Amino acid sequence: MSRVYEVNLWVDRAIAETWLAWLDAHVREITALPGVLGATVFEVLEPTAPAGQRCWCVKYLMRDQAALEEYLARHAPRLRQDGIDRFGDRFRAERRILAPHARYPG
Repeated sequence: MSRVYEVNLWVDRAIAETWLAWLDAHVREITALPGVLGATVFEVLEPTAPAGQRCWCVKYLMRDQAALEEYLARHAPRLRQDGIDRFGDRFRAERRILAPHARYPG
């Protein structure tokens, strides 16, 4: 059964454009990995980001739990560290794992 790996990101407004260019390459690298079926990047409009920040949400569609576990064990530490090395404490991330419960047409 598929999984959604969700990453919510708060970024200092002053670095947002540079950070977005990095995010584009970052998401492309992740979606090229086996078991990652795709991703969607959303800018969060509500709730409003804190003053001086912008907020995004990235939802990665993973083939199944095994693909997610493979990503988390083999790739996530290196990819997360790259963001920290480039941007330090000028952004923060929170992550969630979602399992489908029901799907409706429309």
